[in-house]
Amino acid sequence: MNTKLTTALGAAFALTSTFAMAAHEGEYEDFARVRQVTPEYERVNVPRKECYSEWIPERRRHRSSLTGPLIGGVAGGVIGSHIGKGDGRVVASAVGAVIGALVGDNIQAHHRDDDHYEREVRRCRMVDNWEERITSYRVVYEYYGRTYNAVLPFDPGSRLTVNVSVAPALDREPDRDPERRVINNAPVHGQQRN
Repeated sequence: MNTKLTTALGAAFALTSTFAMAAHEGEYEDFARVRQVTPEYERVNVPRKECYSEWIPERRRHRSSLTGPLIGGVAGGVIGSHIGKGDGRVVASAVGAVIGALVGDNIQAHHRDDDHYEREVRRCRMVDNWEERITSYRVVYEYYGRTYNAVLPFDPGSRLTVNVSVAPALDREPDRDPERRVINNAPVHGQQRN
């Protein structure tokens, strides 16, 4: 027997068996035509870190030194000793030293230059970051002339696999009209039963 023919017969048998089992159970799969797919979105906040630099002005002060008051005190003492006479010379030297120290400190303070500079400070904060994300797809599909809707977690494309279930309608009363008979699935009216 030809290998291709054997393979084709095996596949046909398997397919026929599958449909026979499915028909026996009353369920099978088929395809429906997709008419419309609409993605549904949701706004989600995904916070992110945002950093920036800030420049802060600062001043660096020099330490005060004793040079100004010392020089002023010595100069004041020398000048005071030349002004006074006798015991007044000691007092004039002392007063001159104190005044000279104060003047020297004051002069040094006016000529003291502080360094001005800017220092970088890094700051970070969390900011809102809203994103649109697809959560599902609203699908309109058609199966044997009837339209259906479904919400799916995926986009099905142009056709959708559907489960078809066939079962008797148990909630309906049988047709009890004696004048109505069905022969070969065609209704016949007005005939007597044989």
